[in-house]
Amino acid sequence: MTKSELAEQVPDRIPPGVPPEPGDSTADRVTPSEISPHMLVPDRAANARLATLMSEAPTESEARLSVSVLALDSGRSASFGNQRFDTASIVKVDVLAALLLKAQDEGRQLTVEERADAELMIRMSDNEATDAMWARIDGASGLEAANARLGLTATVPGADGAWGLTQTTSADQLALLRTVYAADSPLEAASQEYLHELMGTVIDEQRWGISAAADPGGDAPEGFALKNGWLPRSETGLWDVNSIGWVSSGGHEYLIAVVSDGHSDHATGIAAVEWAAQRAVESLAEDSPPVT
Repeated sequence: MTKSELAEQVPDRIPPGVPPEPGDSTADRVTPSEISPHMLVPDRAANARLATLMSEAPTESEARLSVSVLALDSGRSASFGNQRFDTASIVKVDVLAALLLKAQDEGRQLTVEERADAELMIRMSDNEATDAMWARIDGASGLEAANARLGLTATVPGADGAWGLTQTTSADQLALLRTVYAADSPLEAASQEYLHELMGTVIDEQRWGISAAADPGGDAPEGFALKNGWLPRSETGLWDVNSIGWVSSGGHEYLIAVVSDGHSDHATGIAAVEWAAQRAVESLAEDSPPVT
């Protein structure tokens, strides 16, 4: 891995020209769903609908998109694409989950310093805070061990401290979200609530992404909670753009994970990710027409 690959990690500042999203910064926590992380109901019809919808994705020739979605009330799920993608900053949810598991095992709460870094890492996507958190979980080996407990089976931690180059799938990111939002989880309720709170209070400039699938006018954290990732690759000049989280839409709650790469710029990637998130919810909507 080159020094430039290590250095690029995730440039966690919105590039010029990307408008901030409006939103509140305070609110109530989301109650974990009664759906177990293991109570998934693969829906063939929804998978077919999602595949049909994704065939019309407004993507560029070099771009790839994968999306997975779960309806928390019914357990129905749908997925499109099983390729691995760079996580960029969405790995920060995984890193915090790993630290929370470690603290649980040690029978303690997070320290003041750990909480400060966690808030910077999730709410502002701060990279220096993530470096510190990565060290606290023992890096790649610690993340791998935590993921075995969290149910992530296809995620490969980044080498040599390059956490932003961790490889993952949308299905694995959905598995991670289930441990954050479902009742039957290796994470204790207090750990889940802490993640809910941070993902529901990200800074305004980073509220794009799966939030596009929430009810119109819905704001965080009542209407959505998320973590985004973005990364321009030095070798190609193309962008990775990802978004994972929870949304409320049409009286239902959904977990959505969208991972993508090959975009010509950040804004184009955001548009594609938001489109995919909307189609994911549409694929599970009760009034969705059958695929012919």
